[in-house]
Amino acid sequence: MKPLADQLSQYASYHRDRRNIATHLVGVPMIVCGIEALLARPALAAHGWTLSLALGSTLAAAGFYFALDRRYGVVMAALLGASLWVGTRIAALSTGAWLLAFAGLFVIGWVIQFAGHAVEGRKPAFVDDLVGLLIAPLFIVVEVGFALGLRDELRQELERRVGPTGGNPAKKHYVNSEQAIRGAAGPADPRHPQGPP
Repeated sequence: MKPLADQLSQYASYHRDRRNIATHLVGVPMIVCGIEALLARPALAAHGWTLSLALGSTLAAAGFYFALDRRYGVVMAALLGASLWVGTRIAALSTGAWLLAFAGLFVIGWVIQFAGHAVEGRKPAFVDDLVGLLIAPLFIVVEVGFALGLRDELRQELERRVGPTGGNPAKKHYVNSEQAIRGAAGPADPRHPQGPP
């Protein structure tokens, strides 16, 4: 597994416009809760516990985040636990209400996401790397932490690799995620010119 800075810089290279990041702060939690609601419906009761695909996927995702970084792992486990709780409550609704809530969260969340990417002019990260689907929730937690002044060394490392966030993504455009990980050390692709530094 790639280290934390590599995972985040690859994902961040697709998200340098603050407006796109703002849409992710809304869209990603909606999508996560929607997925939890979908996976929580088929459940088994065993020894006082309710076992579901939602619980299994939550534990697996929390393990992934802990492997990347313990501090973020704790925060992500708490947020995933909250999403699991919401998803389980939605799954307990009538079938029609459950399907409507799941579809609403999931579809509206993705519409918000794609609107942000339209503003930035970049495709979503998962198009090139499916791991981006797992990194998205972590990315928004990291961005909120940066806004609060936390983990400044990580923020500086990401900005060194992919440039600062801003309203104009053309200021620092990376052709692909490999360039982002290398810190854009290679020559630019003439089909995707870089803007002024």
